[in-house]
Amino acid sequence: MVPPTKPKDSSTTHETSNASSQNDEELWILPEEARATLSEVFKQLQKTVELHIVTDNDPQNMFNGVTLQFAYDMSRLSEHITLVKHTLGDKFSKKHEVEFSPSLLFNPDEYDIRFTGAPLGEEGKAFVETVLHVSFGASSLSETSKAILAELIEPRHVRIFSSPGCPYCPGQFMNAVKSAIERPKLIRADCVDSDEFPELSKQFRVGSVPHTAFSETYHRIGLLPEERFCLELLMLRDAKAVLREQMQEAEPEEEGKVYDLLILGAGPAGLTAAIYAKRSGLDSIVLDNSVIGGQVIATPTVENYPGFQSVGGTALVEILTAHTREYSNIRENQLIDDVTIGDVIEVHTAGRTYASKALIFATGTEWRSLDVEGEKKYFGTGVTHCASCDGYMFRGKHVLMVGGGNSALTDALHLKNLGIDVTVVHRRETLRAEKALQDALKREEIPVIYNTVIEKIYGNDTEVEGVTFKNIKSEEISEHHCNGVFIAIGMNPNSALAEKIGAQLNPDKTIHVDTSMRTNLPRIYAAGDVNGGVRQIVTAVSDGAVAAMSAFEDLQHPYWASEKNKQ
Repeated sequence: MVPPTKPKDSSTTHETSNASSQNDEELWILPEEARATLSEVFKQLQKTVELHIVTDNDPQNMFNGVTLQFAYDMSRLSEHITLVKHTLGDKFSKKHEVEFSPSLLFNPDEYDIRFTGAPLGEEGKAFVETVLHVSFGASSLSETSKAILAELIEPRHVRIFSSPGCPYCPGQFMNAVKSAIERPKLIRADCVDSDEFPELSKQFRVGSVPHTAFSETYHRIGLLPEERFCLELLMLRDAKAVLREQMQEAEPEEEGKVYDLLILGAGPAGLTAAIYAKRSGLDSIVLDNSVIGGQVIATPTVENYPGFQSVGGTALVEILTAHTREYSNIRENQLIDDVTIGDVIEVHTAGRTYASKALIFATGTEWRSLDVEGEKKYFGTGVTHCASCDGYMFRGKHVLMVGGGNSALTDALHLKNLGIDVTVVHRRETLRAEKALQDALKREEIPVIYNTVIEKIYGNDTEVEGVTFKNIKSEEISEHHCNGVFIAIGMNPNSALAEKIGAQLNPDKTIHVDTSMRTNLPRIYAAGDVNGGVRQIVTAVSDGAVAAMSAFEDLQHPYWASEKNKQ
């Protein structure tokens, strides 16, 4: 990548050009379609966004050129975006405590928001969102979050360690960006590419992303709800219980409203149910404990969903979400405590109680663990379930992929494509995945160890060094050196709440439903992976549609009422 020449050094601001010359066109790193889309998005910018890029001019650092070109492209898309170039070690970088190259800072005289490393892949989405938030000058935090941050008196340097393939990282960094805008100069929001700065990642014991270092000693793994993020930023400890107290003090929203249909889970089943509910005339709302998309968002590539020959999991979720939002409200990061059934069905969260006439469980599944020594110890520092999130950190290293189904082979192929030496470990004699995936595994020459289980995962204080194998036929014990263990051995259904209210479960703890997605409880339905069966996106979508239509039919003609009258 040839660095662009137009951005001025030091404090000279680059004036945006229209890139009309052929030379400019050749330098674009952004595809034409992306440029057109972003140009439209940036028309809404208000105040000027100053991008300050700091590099060390090291010709061996490929990320310098990529970041320069990326930032230059962005500055050409709007007259409200300007670009200034600095050199690591100069007056500017010392003033703003920039230690790494490349670094990108946003309006540094006003805020302390930066990218340490090139904003590649999923991080590019966070970059665009940051531009918008800085230009508007508003944090967009909830009133609860603002009240929490108002109590902060000590400075915070929040580092969000990310990777280009992590779909959850942009959301976590935006929590930090909004906080930095709400409390400018008191909070530093720093998105660190863990792949570009391995030594810094090692210093903070990063093995899974998003990894948030709220301080030198208090860290969290995963995407947090906004209010919880702000509270842990303030208190530097796990603040789930305190968050509940804070949220309960907030003014209740839509007090007394009773929805026609409440949907728990914002995966494909839940999103589809919301669409069909509204089109049937039902007022619905979707609640999710975590983020929209369910397991799909962590799937690198989907190649068996009708209408898409190949589509990224994140992209498919965005399409489903945009469609659903036209029909229903979706609320993420709801800490769901309990469900009670009375004249109306109530779902109790940390912040409020939602009332509804009917309820669909589309709560999906969670990853199944090996339950072996060392698994918990090294989770997040070498043991992981998410190839798209954490794969980048193992490039050039050797890892094991445990499992023999579609997910395991899809993830193994993804890791191989990233330049990782991957071996599949399976407890049976044959793989269970689709033939197409097995054929791809052979083409890529990914080895498979059959009839073998992991008995122990071991390593040093910070990282995995190997595993202990056991051959289930010969019972032979052996050692295998590796740098990481990716686990894809199936899922456990999130059916605890359904079981608590009396819903009948199958022997494998999935929710028992009939062909219409009805449970044994009137007004209670279930859809998607939580029901078991063929766990595919297309079947989850089908379940969601059927469940919503059944709820509509039953609310119009309550079968339980007629049955009660017969008795």
